[in-house]
Amino acid sequence: MQIKILGCSGGVGGDLHTTSMLVDDDILIDAGTGVGRLSLNALQKINHVFITHAHMDHIAFLPLLLDTVMGLRDEAVNVYASAQVIQILKEHVFNWLIWPNFNLIPNGQDPLLAYKVLNVGDTVTLAGRIMTALPANHGVPAVGYQLDSGNQSLVFTGDTAGCKALWDKVNTIQNLKYLIIETAFSNQDVALAAESKHLCPMTLADELGYLQKKPLIYITHMKPGAGEQIMTEIAQHPKTAHCKVLLNQQVFEL
Repeated sequence: MQIKILGCSGGVGGDLHTTSMLVDDDILIDAGTGVGRLSLNALQKINHVFITHAHMDHIAFLPLLLDTVMGLRDEAVNVYASAQVIQILKEHVFNWLIWPNFNLIPNGQDPLLAYKVLNVGDTVTLAGRIMTALPANHGVPAVGYQLDSGNQSLVFTGDTAGCKALWDKVNTIQNLKYLIIETAFSNQDVALAAESKHLCPMTLADELGYLQKKPLIYITHMKPGAGEQIMTEIAQHPKTAHCKVLLNQQVFEL
């Protein structure tokens, strides 16, 4: 299993793109602006999209992806998310007002968009690749994901504040190789991080105190302009000094 980072920023500008990961050539984890990096041919190959939550930076290019490939493929694009997130997408995005309802196009019996409910703890296996929805604690219904090749696993927290239930699950993963965890704000914005249910370096250290495994840890979702300060603060704490910044176009092999 190959995982390529298409976008990992908390905002946009220049080479910054919001969250999306390409698994092999047919699966997306989130559909932020990083999806725009893909060619038309690559977009046509996307069969499955796993959404962590419905905030714009994680779904912005899902409507555009569907509109682009309509008429270029014969099978539906499967969108996996929690029941709450699917309801949000139906009511607030694919509602004919913001964007066409691709769950009814070209017709209700053979739509381009197929919703697949995947709540916390649920697992789906796609050609030997195992995706499991993990607990998260955000301002809207949210999950993280475990991506398991059968040999090694990568955990992506999605957007989350403190979440003991996440670590209870992560600590049971015997083949954990990589952990991608958000840290959106610097310590000077700890109050804003708490209010918006994101992490900052000091709360990241608290969370990693629950981690009993020793994966390689990468930091994602830093706000534009704050990345250098965030990584400096992370480097200064003994519990987080080993963490590395996640990079656009970075590739993980499982």
